[in-house]
Amino acid sequence: MIDFIDDLRALKEGGQPGVLCIVTATSGSTPRKAGTKMLVFAGGTSKGTIGGGAVEHQAVEIALQALEKGVPFTRHFELFDDLSMECGGAMDIYFEPIGVVPRLYIFGAGHVGKALAAFTPSFGFRTIVIDDREGIFSNWNIPDTETLSGNYIPFVDNIEYGEHTYIVIVTHKHEYDEQLMVACAPRDYAYLGMIGSKRKVSEIKARALDKHHLNPEVLGKVDMPIGIPFAAETPAEIAVSILARLIDIKNKRK
Repeated sequence: MIDFIDDLRALKEGGQPGVLCIVTATSGSTPRKAGTKMLVFAGGTSKGTIGGGAVEHQAVEIALQALEKGVPFTRHFELFDDLSMECGGAMDIYFEPIGVVPRLYIFGAGHVGKALAAFTPSFGFRTIVIDDREGIFSNWNIPDTETLSGNYIPFVDNIEYGEHTYIVIVTHKHEYDEQLMVACAPRDYAYLGMIGSKRKVSEIKARALDKHHLNPEVLGKVDMPIGIPFAAETPAEIAVSILARLIDIKNKRK
């Protein structure tokens, strides 16, 4: 039996995703039996085998899809009916994504953005903070975060979008918040939130529909005003309300 312990540790510590596939049950004639394991890496390569042929090919494809979902699940295969395999038995295969880390992009390294970035790595988010102000990161002392400097809008196209992408917009100008929200809203993400008062949000929503022609359904997915509503006043308190929303979304998606 192949030992995957070192590989799994490397995936988790290196932040590179993969999927552990385990045959959990079999009946009738099958190429491998319960307990057989295979590790599928993000690029589609694999280590170990669960029997080869059509069932393994299908398992690799499902494993790559599992990386997008980020949650474990089990699939049942009737080898003849589902895959035209002559052995004709049945297999249950468990798929567990490993090293899939939610990506949090914070636009704005001001008081709220900095306070939020201080919290999020401890809650499992890979945190990337983006700001266009010169020198804003010169005294940056927040560990386990990445920082990017430059104009905001070009970064929108460079974000790695998908079901593990979280976006928080807390820049120092209302116009930047609006531009970023409009640019990000049609993309694929787990969460998108924009800071603002009820009045600011109402005005931006109206312009998003009338001027930018955003689909109302697309606009409705944006969390604004951002965060869990409670009487937050300080930047740290606002950051806690945003963090609570992020955790709630992340855990519900499991």
